Amino acid sequence: MASHRLTRAPKATLTRAALGVTIAATAFAAYPAQASSVPEAAPVQQQLPAKPADAGKKSAEDRAKPTAAQLLALAKKQIGTSEDAKGGGTKFQKWYMDSPRAAETVKRDGGNRQGYLNAAWCAMFVSWVGEEMGARSTVGWDAYTVTYARWFKNNSRWGAAPKPGAVVFFSWKGRKNLSAIQHVGFVIRDNGNGTITTVEGNTGNGKVEERTRPTSQVVGYGYPDYSA
Repeated sequence: MASHRLTRAPKATLTRAALGVTIAATAFAAYPAQASSVPEAAPVQQQLPAKPADAGKKSAEDRAKPTAAQLLALAKKQIGTSEDAKGGGTKFQKWYMDSPRAAETVKRDGGNRQGYLNAAWCAMFVSWVGEEMGARSTVGWDAYTVTYARWFKNNSRWGAAPKPGAVVFFSWKGRKNLSAIQHVGFVIRDNGNGTITTVEGNTGNGKVEERTRPTSQVVGYGYPDYSA
């Protein structure tokens, strides 16, 4: 395949993550009872503004979106999935090869559909998860990490905060321009110590794995539009 810069992710040493409500209360006062033969009147109920008919309801479009937690649960279920001796044969590569997107990216990058069966597959893993969750329009799909990152940036969903469920793009030498991107995965959490925990396909072991990565190797993050 031409120009698919989806190099394997190097091994990393796992680090420990550190985790870190304010409860509000209201009070009311009762008026003293009056000494009288007249029966005490029932207290007046405070009138609260009526809620709109659709309050607390999600739109059909929002209900169709997965939450970040739901997407990450599916991604983590794939942990342990491994490529074959040729560096391919995963269900992610097979799915991408047969997808309409493959025809578009072959036209863009050259090669042929069959080439995806043994191509580096980190971006195909991310794309597959989004497709399985019915969230292609917000997670995106591509086989080339650089173009994938540009898609998020062009849609104003690009930034520097490691939010859970964000699509994270790496450059192993710590370069910050999009053209230097070499690998992609999902953020599970920010560990608060200069590292993030991720789930990635096509790691250095040729598998889907959970990894801990230094944020110094992150080029940026793409933010799918998840349901709250």
